Amino acid sequence: MTEGNSDSVPFSGTSTSSDAADATERVSSGIYDLIGVKGRASESYSTVMGCSGKDTGKYFQILHPWSFYPASASDLDVAMERLKEELPKRGWKIVDYGPDTSKNKNIRMTADNDEKKVSTRIIKMSKNDPPKLSLDVVSGCYKIPDGQEIERF
Repeated sequence: MTEGNSDSVPFSGTSTSSDAADATERVSSGIYDLIGVKGRASESYSTVMGCSGKDTGKYFQILHPWSFYPASASDLDVAMERLKEELPKRGWKIVDYGPDTSKNKNIRMTADNDEKKVSTRIIKMSKNDPPKLSLDVVSGCYKIPDGQEIERF
């Protein structure tokens, strides 16, 4: 899902956008459970995106962006390390890990779950005030069932 071309986005099947959003948010919840340190997640909602190169009236992806704020700034490193260790044990493949090109040199991790047909990008933002993990969970490409319309929310 992360190879940078639209052909690398897997087909996730046929679903309503509401059901697909629920499934993507359940994946986010599973990632939250792996963090393993005290803190809070931001209130966030899924959004519907088009699938690159496909009919936007029939095909869509779900993006669920959210953030995690640890109770203690020192727990940010612990949270990122736990995700790096635990995600592969649960079917995720880490496809990219390391500092980004920003002046803060945030640590960025991208992981794909081929079984669930989702990808996540997690950025450890140590120098933010407050420090946080920024997470995006994105689904594969769904097709809306015949006779249904994609809900944009």
